[in-house]
Amino acid sequence: MLRVLVTGGSRGIGHAVVDLLNSSKGYEVISPDRNQLDLADPASVRHFIKDCPDVDALVNIAGINMLGQLDKLDESIVNQMCQTNLFAPLQLIRGVAEGMRRRQGGRIVNFSSIWGIRSKEHRTLYSLTKFGLTGITKALARELGPDNILVNAVAPGYVDTEMTRKNIPPDECERLRGDIPLQRFAAPVEIARLVRFLISDENSYITGQSIVIDGGFLA
Repeated sequence: MLRVLVTGGSRGIGHAVVDLLNSSKGYEVISPDRNQLDLADPASVRHFIKDCPDVDALVNIAGINMLGQLDKLDESIVNQMCQTNLFAPLQLIRGVAEGMRRRQGGRIVNFSSIWGIRSKEHRTLYSLTKFGLTGITKALARELGPDNILVNAVAPGYVDTEMTRKNIPPDECERLRGDIPLQRFAAPVEIARLVRFLISDENSYITGQSIVIDGGFLA
């Protein structure tokens, strides 16, 4: 039985990951709500780690995407985005890695984005955090590899989630679908299947990668 810690499991891709793992054999899922784990609060993350049992896999999905022009990025927004999307995942990795090292094995999946590979206007902070997660992934794949801990990132493109619908008007969604070779946004479960593979024993040699799953958008 693999014990898996999933953040952001209440909606979108995270909810799809939790549902898929719960419906698959061999997984015990820990998916804290915001009352149990507030990623925007470093003290909450530290408290959660202290009480969290050892896990075999960590999936860092939770994140926020606050769009804005450069001259409107005040310090509070910068701090909130960096803490939630970048620093909290690193705190969680540090918290679970000790147990994984002790057991000589583990899987870590960070959620980057296509905007962690390229970027566009008004996504300065989001790209900052997602490029940062990709860097963390590559560095820790090398550092933790000798302990048989595989560290990867998933970089989704456009996915049909609440966050996507909040940030992109319907007419813009239609235009974007035309730019995707598969002519549609991903369903959350399609991303969840990739996560399930990466944390499973079937993945024995993929590490240090940022795997794009975008229907060909960046092709």
